[in-house]
Amino acid sequence: MKWTDLPGRHSLFWKLACLLVAFCLLMIWLSWSWGRYMEQKNLFLSDEARGTLMRYAAEAEQAWNQRQSAGVDAWLQSVGHRESTWVGVIGGDLQSLSSYPLTEKETRRLTFLRGLDWPTSRHTKGLPWLRVPFPNDPSAGSLVIELPRRFVPGHYRVFWRVITNGVIPGLFTLLLCVGLYRLLVVPLNSLREQANAWRADPLNVRLSSRITNRPDELGELGRAFDHLSERLQSTVALQQQLLRDLSHELRTPLSRLRVASESEQGLTQLRERIGREVDGMQRLVEDTLQLAWLDTERAPLPDESIQIQALWEMLTENACYESGWPASRLQCAVDSSCWVRGHLNTLAQALENILRNAIRHSPQGSVVRLGGQRDGDFWHVWLEDEGGGVAEADLERIFCPFIRLDGSRPGDGGFGLGLSIARNAVQRQGGSLWAENTEVGLRLNIRLVADDGGVSDDAIVGSPPGDKLAPTVEVCRPQMV
Repeated sequence: MKWTDLPGRHSLFWKLACLLVAFCLLMIWLSWSWGRYMEQKNLFLSDEARGTLMRYAAEAEQAWNQRQSAGVDAWLQSVGHRESTWVGVIGGDLQSLSSYPLTEKETRRLTFLRGLDWPTSRHTKGLPWLRVPFPNDPSAGSLVIELPRRFVPGHYRVFWRVITNGVIPGLFTLLLCVGLYRLLVVPLNSLREQANAWRADPLNVRLSSRITNRPDELGELGRAFDHLSERLQSTVALQQQLLRDLSHELRTPLSRLRVASESEQGLTQLRERIGREVDGMQRLVEDTLQLAWLDTERAPLPDESIQIQALWEMLTENACYESGWPASRLQCAVDSSCWVRGHLNTLAQALENILRNAIRHSPQGSVVRLGGQRDGDFWHVWLEDEGGGVAEADLERIFCPFIRLDGSRPGDGGFGLGLSIARNAVQRQGGSLWAENTEVGLRLNIRLVADDGGVSDDAIVGSPPGDKLAPTVEVCRPQMV
């Protein structure tokens, strides 16, 4: 595994790793520190026990110094009333300092005496015997006592073992689960709530910035969810708007058909009227469906090398034939070196829609010009007319579906779909389309990816239209924009 294969520094992996490492180190520290504390509590005498035994040793020393054996006997008798255990006082030769000699069994026990600081063994049978030297003169004698049961450490050994090995690790594990829940489940719950909100139709629901601003994978997922939500909302809104506009646009031709059917005109005129209205409605439905498809279809289009000059010659030939314009009024200033990458039919239809829009809005005797220049890895191509332009506030509105700034009736001068289709078609190929006013008219700018590979077998070249252009003529059907 290489270092380059590791996740980025903002990855969720590092957060989880830090959380788990911190948890493991905390458990190790707890096991060490709390274990030592519990060892002190369960194996060593408490401070209270040590203080009591040292006080007994001081009392025994005082009794010996004052009255020798008689004083020790009196003291042993008084201690017997306080402690229900064996107590003795011995000298440095391990002989009893009282008037009562040690039995053989007691003498054997003297060989297993413990100090106050010694740990008590869990495997010792019975209570341990402790030796506490006299505080002032340890060589003079010592107190020997069988440890009172109340001083035996580890009374709560099982309880503390349950606390140490069960409750406390469980609490820390619970804290770990809370951390993992806040780190992983809370953002996922927000994603689930957004998905559930989509089922209830409000597509404008967005995730909180607390999730989308995260730099890890969950933040990326949240941003992807928001992008998907925005995309879904815009698509549904567009389709709903298209349906509303389509139903509105169809009312006019349907009304004309009803009027024509109820009129007294001849059969020939009625057929012509029906044919025109049906053709118009067919174009309207096809253009609307194509616009909806361009907006929803996100699969990449196959691209190829396209020469703008050759494509312009093919489109102007058709436009001159249909509009009656002479070829001299459709001028091209784009050099033959202008090659772009794109989908031929889609780009041809976009440029055709722009050209027919310019022809329709140009006055008698005006000129439409195609220009272009190289812009880094792109070609900037523009089409200018002399139709007077549009208001600055309408430069973006002209790309909205069913927008007709000239106030024409549906079908008379177009349906207001051509520029919308053109922009979507250009954007699908990685380009952009925008409008701006000039001194005499409107300029539509197209930015396309440049192709430096030269001429290929599948490319449109600058020669006169031949067999390779015939399929394009069929697909790029002339449209009134």
